[in-house]
Amino acid sequence: MKSNQFQSSNNCKESIRSKALELGFTACGFAKAEPVDAVAQKRYEDWIDEGHNDCMDYATRYCDVRNNPTLLLEGAKTVISVAMNYYPRTFQDNDAPQFAYYAYGNDYHDVVKHRLFALAEYIKISTSENSRVCVDSAPIREKYWAQRAGIGFVGRNNMLIVPGKGSYFFLGEIVTTLDLNPDEPCTLTCGDCRLCEKVCPGGALKGGRAVDASRCLSCQLIEQRGLMPEWVRNKIGNRIYGCDECQKCCPHNQNPVPTDIEEFTIREKIRHITEAEIDAMTDDDFRSIFRNSAVKRIKLATLKRNLSYLSKK
Repeated sequence: MKSNQFQSSNNCKESIRSKALELGFTACGFAKAEPVDAVAQKRYEDWIDEGHNDCMDYATRYCDVRNNPTLLLEGAKTVISVAMNYYPRTFQDNDAPQFAYYAYGNDYHDVVKHRLFALAEYIKISTSENSRVCVDSAPIREKYWAQRAGIGFVGRNNMLIVPGKGSYFFLGEIVTTLDLNPDEPCTLTCGDCRLCEKVCPGGALKGGRAVDASRCLSCQLIEQRGLMPEWVRNKIGNRIYGCDECQKCCPHNQNPVPTDIEEFTIREKIRHITEAEIDAMTDDDFRSIFRNSAVKRIKLATLKRNLSYLSKK
């Protein structure tokens, strides 16, 4: 039986939102679980047809589910979208091979999922309704649903921008059978600002369209498993895992608040790491340094491949 605070849809939403904030999320919003609108579906199909997913073959799979989150859970009524801040308090040495900020600490899949499971359990105990937790693993359009749930808008850099807070956020979703009134979608845009398009090292951002992964340095360093295109040598700088340039330049990120999530604190071995240490790294070293890290998914061979491009740039 529902507890008193869940007697109305709005009370239920605010109780869930309050619990989400208590668990460490910065924002929480609600959208009706239904098929993705036709414009967004067409835009994604065009992105695939034009080959802009490049080496990310997984983007072509389960498109029916990507277009309809109700296929993820029988009886789904609501998509709950959350955002968790990962902006670091402490940064790498300037001369160290650079890792994207999101990879400084523990793997966000585990950190966000752990808290989302706690939120889903709260919903189950309070309402007896079923839920499915998604954190960048299930085929769901995360930024689309965050926008629909009113959390933020998708910028020209293809990042979800939370108004007043920026884009250094991990996203997660709970698809649930709980029927709740949706929040108002966020209708803000970047306007005429095109700074990220100008700053992008590979020219992957073109006229506000979805990112061209074949020209995205982050994609090439992380997702590409074979040889990278030659342009990477001239644009890699001292980046070895990912790229944050389109976020660093964004006006919405000029005064970011550092995260309170302890698991995202930079690892000291990443903070001070050198090219020589990566070059000499063994598989055991790699497993030890990047234990419970998002970096481990690329394996040591790919990290050393990236180093070879960095050292010969």
